[in-house]
Amino acid sequence: MAILNLLNKKYKWEFVNIGGSFRVEISSGEDLAHLDELDPKMWTVLSCPTTGLEISDISLKYMDCDGDGKIRVNDVVAVSQWITGLLKNKELLLKNSDSIDINGIDTTTEAGKKLYNSAKQILQNLGKKGTVISIADTADITAIFAQTRFNGDGVITIATADDDTLKSTIAAIASTMGTTTDRSGEQGVAAEQIEAFYTALAEYNAWSSAMPQMPFGDKTDAVVEAYNALDQKVRDFFMRSKLAAFSPSSTAALDIQTSSIEAISAENLADKSADIAAYPLTHISGKAEIDVNAPINPAWDKYFQTIKTIAIEGNIITEEVWNGIAAKLAEYTAWKAAKAGAAVESLGIDSVKTFIEQDNKADLLDLVAQDLAVKEESENIEMVNRFLYIFRDFYRLVRNFVTLHDFYDKNKETKAIFQCGKLIIDQRECHFCMRVDDAAKHSASAASSGMYLLYCDCTTKTKPGKMQIVATVTVGDIGELAVGKNGIFYDNDGLEWDAVITKIIDNPINISQSFWSPYRRLATAVENLINKSAADKDAKMMSKMTEGLDNVSAKAKELETAPAAGTAPAAPATPAAPPFDIAKFAGIFAALGMAVGMIGTALTSIFKGLFALKWWQVIMLFAGIIMVVSGPAMVMAWLKLRRRNIAPLLNANGWAVNAMSKISIPFGETLTDIAKYPKIKLQDPYAKKGLPKWQRWTYSIASLLAVLVLFWLLNFFSFMGPKLKSPLPWFNKEKNEVVAEETTTVDEQAAITETEAAAE
Repeated sequence: MAILNLLNKKYKWEFVNIGGSFRVEISSGEDLAHLDELDPKMWTVLSCPTTGLEISDISLKYMDCDGDGKIRVNDVVAVSQWITGLLKNKELLLKNSDSIDINGIDTTTEAGKKLYNSAKQILQNLGKKGTVISIADTADITAIFAQTRFNGDGVITIATADDDTLKSTIAAIASTMGTTTDRSGEQGVAAEQIEAFYTALAEYNAWSSAMPQMPFGDKTDAVVEAYNALDQKVRDFFMRSKLAAFSPSSTAALDIQTSSIEAISAENLADKSADIAAYPLTHISGKAEIDVNAPINPAWDKYFQTIKTIAIEGNIITEEVWNGIAAKLAEYTAWKAAKAGAAVESLGIDSVKTFIEQDNKADLLDLVAQDLAVKEESENIEMVNRFLYIFRDFYRLVRNFVTLHDFYDKNKETKAIFQCGKLIIDQRECHFCMRVDDAAKHSASAASSGMYLLYCDCTTKTKPGKMQIVATVTVGDIGELAVGKNGIFYDNDGLEWDAVITKIIDNPINISQSFWSPYRRLATAVENLINKSAADKDAKMMSKMTEGLDNVSAKAKELETAPAAGTAPAAPATPAAPPFDIAKFAGIFAALGMAVGMIGTALTSIFKGLFALKWWQVIMLFAGIIMVVSGPAMVMAWLKLRRRNIAPLLNANGWAVNAMSKISIPFGETLTDIAKYPKIKLQDPYAKKGLPKWQRWTYSIASLLAVLVLFWLLNFFSFMGPKLKSPLPWFNKEKNEVVAEETTTVDEQAAITETEAAAE
């Protein structure tokens, strides 16, 4: 990495060239202190989420200044100004330590004094000697406040009070008004709950004291409940009765319909309460009165019996009688409706009056005031916890935020904050693994990264649910990688997860893998074609078998319905088979012969051309063919490998990456390790035993000679001279014709000679 010294504003920055871009080198405490002077356009990352990172969630929460779930440039700058202003030696931030000697805190500032005093108090509260404080000391803040009576949060607990009366009052407030969690971890009450409690006490006591006379004694509440439940149903009955009196012919329609009961009679009627409750209260006769001894709708009978036994004196309920009950209950129901302070009703009126007489409100509020008096001191204790977490993790965040330095570090043990572990699968170990929330959504954006990606679902018995990850493969061939393949994922804590591939983004892994990709695709296409052809033939065979079975079944039915003996059988419906067409089959054989001849001619031309070339020309020819097939794939792979970029992966996870972050071919080889075995010769005890070496050579030579003889018989070597022409007669047709012509000429000459001699 070439380091350049450039001047940016007032501070002198150092720059490095990594990942295909110039980046600022953050290597000192002063660099951290001057982040506010660094142009945001030079930051590699502009924002990142506070979840799914390999940094403590507590640290990320503290560094997310506005609490929006994102750490942005402004957040990092604000934290840098705060943390560097609290230290005498800013270089301490580079150590990523989880502890600090409090004497290293800069007490020349007001914030530094508060931090120092609070840290010192924590050590005293915990009974620790020395001046070193760590995250372990502040990680459980509840332990710090557990030993203090007041902790500044304005919440008092039973332990806060030193009087039994106050303790019982706090318990009553908590049970009626709810609780607030104290910094000690206990449940307590705040000033608002105390005020609400005493207000409710006064209101409930006043309302209870104004209770009117109960018209039906201690059974009045039961009557009110029953009356309110039946009121609309009873008034419905009176209206139906009046309508039946007005139109007697409609009485049956206004009464309970038998068809309605029949509709539900076959079902479990215990589950049909709502349907039954919709029926009239009792039978409609045309009289606007209810006989208390008449059958009542079962859904309302419980409430009706309460009214009947408590509120009715006679045997008939008329509309006037029903309204009279309402008049008796009017004052009482109005009082009930005006109930106030219901929150403390569960205490009972006697306890309410007791709490009012004790009047501990002022004492409780005084305890709250004493607790709030140490608010600033307690908040400073919280500040110590924040300081320690940021002190440990801030520099690591900056290295991954401003420069992505940890990702490009040559030390494999150094991991970026977005690298969550390693995936072992198909004899390789993938070091670049990231958590994803939604694999489908992430893969849509991540495909442009140019990398071969494996999306996996990971599960473990020690944690509920599943974790989704994406792993990059940068070394080796595709091998056995396929959806559904299992592997093992180890997170950064060493926890083992079962991983299964759910999706693959197919991009070039390396150039050698791309060399074979056309042949692999061709093999796949041929395999698919063979499978399709086999499936079609299987379907046709099954169709013919099914058709045959149907024909057998049809013939069996014909035999069953055959006419009796002595009757003429029906004419067969199957048409006669067509006669054998010899011309058709002759044409087929001629076509096959022509095809074989064309193939032979083509092969002859190919071999003739090959044997006409010199040995080095043959090698060049085959090399050219291979390059024509594999060359384009290799060129495209090389172009994609040069453009591999992790920015799309991070962007898909909610990051805002501001600069290209390439993965070069040499760097990519460090992100995946492949299994390497020593060069040794081992015998498989279960391997099939082969032939002796001399027999293998004999069979090989014999096979080669057989192939050469076959080629000679097929006349493939005729171009090499007449001596290598095939002895088969159809390959020497021209020679036979020439001999025949020469014989004919000799015979004709002899005949002419004989004729001339006879003439003489």
